[in-house]
Amino acid sequence: MTDFQFTLSKTDGAARRGEITTPRGAIQTPAFMPVGTAGTVKAMQIRDVKATGADIILGNTYHLMLRPTAERVARLGGLHEFMRWDGPILTDSGGFQVMSLSKLRKLTEEGVSFQSHIDGSRHMLTPERSIEIQCLLGADIQMQLDECPPYPITEKASLKSLDLSVRWAQRSKDAFERLSRPGQALFGIVQGSVFEDQRKRSAEALQEIGFPGYSIGGLAVGEGQEEMFRVLDFTTPFLPIDKPRYLMGVGKPLDLVGAVERGVDMFDCVLPTRSGRHGQAFTWDGAINIKNATYVDDETPLDPDSDCPASRDYSKAYLNHLFRAGEYLAATLLSWHNLAFYQQLMARMRTAIEEDRFADFAAEFRARYGG
Repeated sequence: MTDFQFTLSKTDGAARRGEITTPRGAIQTPAFMPVGTAGTVKAMQIRDVKATGADIILGNTYHLMLRPTAERVARLGGLHEFMRWDGPILTDSGGFQVMSLSKLRKLTEEGVSFQSHIDGSRHMLTPERSIEIQCLLGADIQMQLDECPPYPITEKASLKSLDLSVRWAQRSKDAFERLSRPGQALFGIVQGSVFEDQRKRSAEALQEIGFPGYSIGGLAVGEGQEEMFRVLDFTTPFLPIDKPRYLMGVGKPLDLVGAVERGVDMFDCVLPTRSGRHGQAFTWDGAINIKNATYVDDETPLDPDSDCPASRDYSKAYLNHLFRAGEYLAATLLSWHNLAFYQQLMARMRTAIEEDRFADFAAEFRARYGG
C-alpha cells in the first residue's frame, strides 16, 4: 500500500512544484480538482474528465450523504467504483453546504443539526459523522468538519468560530484514526477570516494536532480577489513547507495564478462546469459568452492548438447554435473545453515553475487574459 506523501521538487519565488502520492495514483501540483458534487462532474463522462489531464476529482459529503446516502454508496463498492473513477478522490466535510444550503440549522459544540434542502428531513452532522461518511465513500483525501463563518464577520465572532473548528479538528482526527484505511489522508482547515493573528492561531493549533495537509478555508466567500490575496500573503507562511496547501473553492483563472504565486498547491471550483452550462468559455484571451451574436458566423474553434476535441474540433458558430437551440450537447462541449483549459493552465504553471520563469508567465498571462 502506497502511503500518502507530498514531495516538493521546485520553488520559484513562493510558487511551488510538487507531487502528492496516494494509493490510487500521483497528483501533480499545482493541481486543479474538477468538482463531482453528486458522484458526477456535471455534463461530463469520466473518461473525458480524465482525458483533460485531471489527476484527482472532488466529491461532496453533504450531497452524497443525503442522496443516495453514504451507506448505499459503500454497499455499491464505494464512490470510485460507483462513478467509475479510478484516480484519487478528495471529499469536503459537508460543513460549507450545511451552512449555506440548509434550512433551520442549529450549531452546537456537538455539531450542526439541519434540514435537508431535498426533502426537509432532519440530520445531525458531527465531526465523527462527517469522517464516517467520507470513509464510507472511500475518499483518499478527507477534510475535517469545520464551521464556515460568513463574510464579513466581527473579530470576536470569527475567533469563537475558529476555536470551535480547532476542537472539531481534533475530534475529526480521532475519528479518522479509528475509521480510515491505510493510505488515506485527513487535512485540517485553517480559518480566521481576514484577521492575520487568527490565521496564525488556527495554523499553529492545527499543526499541533498534526495533519498531512492543510486547507485554507473561509475565502472566496465574498471578500473579493484583492482581500483574498492579502489573506493568502500572510497565511501561507504560517503553513509547513513540506505539506500540501489547498485553497478551497477557488476559482477564476486569475485567482489560480495569483494563489499559486502565493504558495498554494491545490484548488477546486465548480466554475468551469457551471460556466460551461451557461455559455461562458475560458480562453487564453479571456472569458467569452459563446451565446453572443458575434459568434453566429464564426468558423474558428475555441482553441485550435488544444488536445481537447471540444476546444479544437467545433466552431464557435456551432457552439453558439447549440446554445440557441437548447441542445444538451452545448453544456457538455463547453464544460469539457473549460475543464481542459483549466488543466492546461495548471500544466503551464507547473512548467513555468520548473523553468524558473513563473513571474514572467504570470505577467504574460494577466496581460493577455485581461487582468
